Formats: sequence, structure tokens, C-alpha cells
Amino acid sequence: MGSLERKEEYLNKLKDLLDTYTKILLVRADNVGSNHMQSIRRTLRGKAVVLMGKNTMIRKGIRANLDAKPELEAIIPFLKGNVGLVFTNGDLAEVRKNVEGLRVSAAKAGAISPVEVIIPKGDTGLEPTQTAFLQALNIATKINKGQIQILDDKLLLTVGQKVGNSEAALLQKLKINPFSYGLTAFQVYEDGSIFEPSILDKTTESILKRFSEGIQNIASLSLAIGLPTLPAIPHLIAHAYRNVVAVALGTDYTFERVKDLKELLANPGALAAAAAAAAPAKEEKAPAKEEKKAPVKEESESEEEMGLDLFG
Repeated sequence: MGSLERKEEYLNKLKDLLDTYTKILLVRADNVGSNHMQSIRRTLRGKAVVLMGKNTMIRKGIRANLDAKPELEAIIPFLKGNVGLVFTNGDLAEVRKNVEGLRVSAAKAGAISPVEVIIPKGDTGLEPTQTAFLQALNIATKINKGQIQILDDKLLLTVGQKVGNSEAALLQKLKINPFSYGLTAFQVYEDGSIFEPSILDKTTESILKRFSEGIQNIASLSLAIGLPTLPAIPHLIAHAYRNVVAVALGTDYTFERVKDLKELLANPGALAAAAAAAAPAKEEKAPAKEEKKAPVKEESESEEEMGLDLFG
């Protein structure tokens, strides 16, 4: 198959994927080998489809479908670097978890170190014949009990430094895996919208909690500045009702809901009877184990009674 046929086949495949799926994960594939990619494809089989290729070809394929789906243009600005597309109609959070969960721990030559790598001092388990290799990397060593010992901690790689062949070989010999490689989602496309993958970490509970907090803040601000809003209406109604009840209790005006309360306040004897009727019910619920309690002085009882507040 010639070059033109392969390109045509690739564009047709991309078109079919764009027509079939409505959700796309844009992933970075730096330092991901072919074996690693095959493992990812096997894991996602039946759930998602991974498409890799040159960015120019992906852009060309997307632009060819803009007449039918103009919203796809939002993807084009992010097609820079070593980028792949993961197509799915399933749960994006689950697919992202599967994609990013398959990582290989290694230090490959030519990769960019994302962290500082420090070789710790101490025994290495390497044979003395490896001394020259370590000295070439300016690492001070000595022979201790038949193995090489590193005398001081050594900063091997800084953030952003390219991993050389010697550094990669040393880390492999010392069995140090300072960082890992794999597909990493950096943008999410769904039904014409594109957003950060961190949005997928949000749960229904966390969204409802933040929404509720926002409603409370709006209501508080509305009440503070006296500007009516929908979240503040229940509070305004409750406040107005309390004012109406207060006016009714202080005047001859009455209505159905305040009628019983006014009758109790107008007849203190009825209020006392209602309180006395409620008292035995409370005493029945209390456990009767008074014979085991220590005797209480009469003075303390009277002091407690003096401190009671009918409305507190």
C-alpha cells in the first residue's frame, strides 16, 4: 500500500471515529513505547479507541468534517507535540482512570526529567569493576566489603534536564525509577465543549455541595444589602411572618395561626396547666434509679430552681 493509500485510509478511519463517538480525551504520549501502547489498547478494548498519528493529518481530518460538525474546531489548537486521541461513548472518568493507570517506571535516554533525581550515598551492590563508570559521572566512591559505596549524595538530574545515556544506564544499574511514563490526559472534548480533565474528578455530591454553598452566599448577601433574590425569598417570608405574629400579639388583630397562642398568653392558668400536663410525660421517659444516686443537699436544689428560665 502506497503513501497516498495509507493517508486516505487514516483519514477515513478518523472520520468514522468522529461520526461514532461524542467524547474524546486528548492525551500526551511522551516516551510511550510501542509495547506500552499495545497494552493500553488491550486494556481499553470495548471501552475506547486510541488513535495516534501526525498532528498535520489529524488537523486535516478534523477540518474535513467541520461542515458537518463545526464544534470540532475547538480541538485543533491543542494538537501540538506528541498528542493522541482517545475516543469513547462511555464514562470519561473511568476511561481516563484506565488510560493514566497504565504507566511504566523507567528512566529513558532522551527523556526530559520532570523531577530532581538524587543518588543517595551508601552501598550500591555494584561490583568494583563499575568504579570507572561512576567516576565518569563525577560520583565519589570507595570499595567497601567487595562492593562500590557512594560517599555523598549526588544530584544526577535537575528538573527539565535531558536524560543522557550514562544517567539512564546508572539509574538502571542502581534500580532507581525516579519517574514513570504513560498517556496523560490534558484536555477533554464532549458534545462540542472542551475542558480540563480535573472537571472529571468532580462528583455529584461535591457539585451539589458547592451549589448549596453558592445559594447560601447569595441569600446572605441579598439579606445584607436588602436586595430581594430567589434564594433569599424563604428567609424574607419567615422574617415577615415573625413580624406579623409580633404585631398580632401586641394588638387586637388576630388570624387563625396565632389565635391559639394569643389565648394561652391571655390565660396564664391555661398555660400553667399545659406545662403541668407535659411534665409527667417527661418524667416517665426518665430512668427511675434514684435509689442509687447520692443524696443532694436541699440548698443546692433550691439554687438550681432559682436559676431556671421558663423560655431558656
